[in-house]
Amino acid sequence: MAASPHSPNSSFRRLRGRHSPAEFAAVVRRAAKEIGETVSCDARYIGRVESGEIRCPNYAYERVFLHMFPGRTLTDLGFSPREAVRGRAAHRIPSPRMPAPRIPAPSLSLFPGFTHFSKESDVLRRAFMAGGSATVAAAATLNLTLLADNRRFPSRAGDAEAEAVEDAVRQIRLLDDRHGADSLYRKAAEPLRTAYALLDAGAARQSTEDRLHAGAGELAVSVGWLAHDSGRFEDARSHYAEALATARVSGDAGLEAHAFSNAAFLAGDCGRPRESVRAAQAGARAARNLGSPRLLSLLALREAGGWAGMAERRSCEDALTRAHTHFSRGPSAADPEWMSFFGEAELEFLEARCWAALEEYSRAARHARRAADLQAPHFARNVALYTAELADDLARAGAPDEAAWAGHRVLDLLAEVRSTRVQSMLAHTARALVPHQRSPRVGAFLTRHASA
Repeated sequence: MAASPHSPNSSFRRLRGRHSPAEFAAVVRRAAKEIGETVSCDARYIGRVESGEIRCPNYAYERVFLHMFPGRTLTDLGFSPREAVRGRAAHRIPSPRMPAPRIPAPSLSLFPGFTHFSKESDVLRRAFMAGGSATVAAAATLNLTLLADNRRFPSRAGDAEAEAVEDAVRQIRLLDDRHGADSLYRKAAEPLRTAYALLDAGAARQSTEDRLHAGAGELAVSVGWLAHDSGRFEDARSHYAEALATARVSGDAGLEAHAFSNAAFLAGDCGRPRESVRAAQAGARAARNLGSPRLLSLLALREAGGWAGMAERRSCEDALTRAHTHFSRGPSAADPEWMSFFGEAELEFLEARCWAALEEYSRAARHARRAADLQAPHFARNVALYTAELADDLARAGAPDEAAWAGHRVLDLLAEVRSTRVQSMLAHTARALVPHQRSPRVGAFLTRHASA
């Protein structure tokens, strides 16, 4: 087992004093009630903070901790800045010296500047933090930032341009976590075109070119995911293929594994389970020497989903066993930055999807409920997604009133999350609940859903 990459949070441990972890967790819960927050803090959570596994708390816990220790910042409490945690530097393998891929570039006059992204990041983060009404404004800020600098496009890209591409990936992921994809996709396509234009221009140093390859490829995957989540499946397929081509040209096994993981996910959503299995297996081959058990766990879960889609129960169960085995080995310093979403909640959700595909809906609902309970609130899109899965599983497991309760919760979350995928799942659940519309709870949900 790889050694833990986390540094213990000694500052937070000192603040606990002589309280046991369980006693301190109770203090945290009481403090949360004082300010109207709800957190399910327990001894395990305190242990994860003190071990350094939780490098930055979600927004609810942040408000509670700052209330408990007035005058102190998160840094004073031993935490890292949120943007650094969400977009920590990727671990890359060396790329062979190769020319940049000759991907057709857009007219550069349309994208005159890309090098001042990071200086505007505080503006973007403020829009991101403001809540649901800021989604479109945040996306527009991203677009305006990229077009703000009217200097000539550089003849050869440097470190500033590489950093701007990397920052674009981080900020898109931050916004997607909070708000979902629908409001972001069109805006995010513009920095992607600019990133490939920079790559086509070439770089002065090999190290910069390597960063541009990795950054452009990761941006292609991120934009592909926005297309995927907003129901634009053909666009997503194109972006994932673009990322895979970039990975192959640059010899970036990590990027290749990422592209195959997302391609497997997309194939499953498009009703092509055999393709999903092949893509997941290809991703696992690319990832086998990267030293990340969590990445191998995710790819095994993608494969399990494909087998479930083909009703191959034994193969699905074998893949799920591998996924749990890899996951149990814990996080690693080699875990790629984009996998910050992948924890126990996502594992439970993906397993729920497998059992639902195998029509074991009660079992699927147990895993979906656990996924929704485990997910940190600031991953609002994922909370909505997991709860939508729970609603559908409950509806098909013969628990219509519980399904209606979960459906109401999803509608609450859709006030801030824009995800065609989640909306489609909820519509599917509503249709399944129509035969139970005489139930007051189900009827109220169907009425609300129809009006929404």
